[in-house]
Amino acid sequence: MLLKILPISLRKYFEMSKRQRKHEMQMTLWYMPLIYIAASILFVIATLYLDLSFQLEQYTHEFFRINADITRMLVSTLIGGILTLSAFTLNSLLVVLTTFSGQFSPRMLLNFVADKRTQHALGIFNGNFVYVLLVFLFIGNTEYEYFVAVPTITILMAFTSSVTFIYFINHATTWMQVHNITDSMKQSSEKIINQTLRKDLESYRCENPGNLLEDYQEETFHVGAVKSGYVQLVDYHTMIEEARKDNIIVQFKAQVGDYILRGNELITYWGPGSEHVDKEKYCRMISIGYKETELQDLQMGMHKLAEIAIKSISNDDPKTASNAIHRMSELMLTVEDYITFTPYLMDKDEQVRVILLSESFEYYIYRGFGYIRHYARDNHLIITDLVGSIASIAESIDSSKHEMLWEFACNTIDHIEEKVIYELDKTFLLQEVERLALTTGHKLDYYHIHQRFYPVD
Repeated sequence: MLLKILPISLRKYFEMSKRQRKHEMQMTLWYMPLIYIAASILFVIATLYLDLSFQLEQYTHEFFRINADITRMLVSTLIGGILTLSAFTLNSLLVVLTTFSGQFSPRMLLNFVADKRTQHALGIFNGNFVYVLLVFLFIGNTEYEYFVAVPTITILMAFTSSVTFIYFINHATTWMQVHNITDSMKQSSEKIINQTLRKDLESYRCENPGNLLEDYQEETFHVGAVKSGYVQLVDYHTMIEEARKDNIIVQFKAQVGDYILRGNELITYWGPGSEHVDKEKYCRMISIGYKETELQDLQMGMHKLAEIAIKSISNDDPKTASNAIHRMSELMLTVEDYITFTPYLMDKDEQVRVILLSESFEYYIYRGFGYIRHYARDNHLIITDLVGSIASIAESIDSSKHEMLWEFACNTIDHIEEKVIYELDKTFLLQEVERLALTTGHKLDYYHIHQRFYPVD
């Protein structure tokens, strides 16, 4: 009942799972400042207690005692100073967000906002402002002649604000540098792989499905989505345990990051206990919302890197595009190292309970590099960097994936118009193709590609 009274902007946090709520709150600008404001109120209470109740001036040297009128003037002056620094910081933040949105990707705004350094800087400014404001309110009409804690802490707050302002400007300009942006995107995706996907999935994956209860598949039950939106989060652990208790196998018809409409098939299930299953129970384990989130969606991080490269190509900034491609290749190594490409999730009895949509390393290669090569099809320099990155990946991963990498690279250069490419562009492109061919064992195929660019009369 109380939830209905709250505005929608606050009510949504109570309707989320604990994990989603924590993630969403960390992606907002008010979360950390609210903590600092609460801490500043406690500081106000402690400071006023020291000066008004404990009478700290009786126990300190007269050098530290400051007249009440001077203290009031000092606090009132610093209110305006801290507020001015806060305004400049907010203006700088808006400039950074506008630049990110226009030059790189609007999806990167949340990454800067969620950065701990950004959050702490805004929190310090808001906390310090609230502190001096409340202190000024309570010392305005006091009869005490001297203060010690109030002026000392207030000056310390002003000094902290000035240092934080310089730090924030340096942080913003550093974060906007291309190599830092792409590295931040790569680290964010690696965090999803290491902390989320491995924890949620890898401990349950199995290569051999074993008994899939085929005898019960004729009576398969279908469950549709209860609302339209993006599949944001799946509680795999709870789903596996509940499927074990119900003695069923759950198969997904959509994956995290997919957009589905209300009524679209979301999951199916079968098994000995399928007739007594509570469908709503499994629907509650799958969060569907109006936007994509990065909690379990590795593709979103890849899309951000790809968008940086695409925007850079359209802005005639090939170096940024190359940097994004290189970071993407690093991310592919992490995918290959930590993700097992099997759709089967088993319970503690080693019985498959959840079947996901099948994915492969080729799928991630396409998601990572496919968009870039589409928009860079006429830019031979970017294509050369892309093929070179694929060659580097081939040198670092298992040979079982070499064939797929070679096919992707060949398909990429098939659409290059040989008549309009410059001579040196041909030379450097063929060098990367040859390096990939030697690694993947396609030396003979490379000669055919070479003849395309240098036909023999």
